[in-house]
Amino acid sequence: MADIISRDGTWSFDGDTVRIVPGGKAHPVRQDLGELAVPLHAVAGVSFEPDRKGGRLRLRLRAGACPVLRAADGRLKDAADPYQLVVEKDRTGVAEYLVDEIRNALLIEQVPDGPVDGFLLPGPSVPVSGGGGDGTASFDGQTVRLTWNWKAEESKTAGGTVTLPLPEVTGVRWVPAIGLENGSLRFDRGGAVSPAPAKFDPYSLELWGLSKREYTAVLVAAAVLVRMPAPAPAAAPALEAASPPPVPAPAPPADDHDVLLRRLRELGALYEAGILTDEEFATAKRAVLKRL
Repeated sequence: MADIISRDGTWSFDGDTVRIVPGGKAHPVRQDLGELAVPLHAVAGVSFEPDRKGGRLRLRLRAGACPVLRAADGRLKDAADPYQLVVEKDRTGVAEYLVDEIRNALLIEQVPDGPVDGFLLPGPSVPVSGGGGDGTASFDGQTVRLTWNWKAEESKTAGGTVTLPLPEVTGVRWVPAIGLENGSLRFDRGGAVSPAPAKFDPYSLELWGLSKREYTAVLVAAAVLVRMPAPAPAAAPALEAASPPPVPAPAPPADDHDVLLRRLRELGALYEAGILTDEEFATAKRAVLKRL
């Protein structure tokens, strides 16, 4: 077990899962998202960036693995990113050790760093709510509700609260306020994208960026995304006298003796090729031998 505790939160790694717990004064997005259990096969990489005050841990996930990152589309501020941790100066050694442990596990398990076809994390729990500006969005797992405040345009308030059943949602887009440009949380229906500005669109919240709490609208977007039905795959063309597809052989268990021996040989080849240092090779070899 490798772990690090800082004022910004706690990270721990048991060889299979990175557990992330936000600190008491973390950004509202991280607070509302709560504890995360990130499986190793969802991780693409990890790094520690030192600076004069300590540094920052960054966990890089495989593209498409996390619904929050998918909904944010690279627009989250560092403070709101659940996969970053500010490290104090007296914890830098522990941070570097944690990075080594995760990297060695990725190497031993041969986890690819490419994109995935579906979410590997469950996303925000429901019910969830967020927003600001001219209203609040909430989602209970089945229905999206947009509730307007006194700052909303009359074209929105006149119709009252908007309810949108999940089967009717065909898209959701979150954009934060940037500079003098307002942001929005938009819901598409029937595959159509409304041409109206968010200020007047009854299926959109306008986000003004006046508080950190507005960022929590991204959690509503993520919760909807992860629960939207996946598009049906295209039907394959019929084949005459098609034989049934072969049944793949079951994958060997993680601790299969032959698999571990093969990994030892692969580690040796990486070491001889100069890809692994003496220390990296010794650490990775010990980890495999423990499981023999």
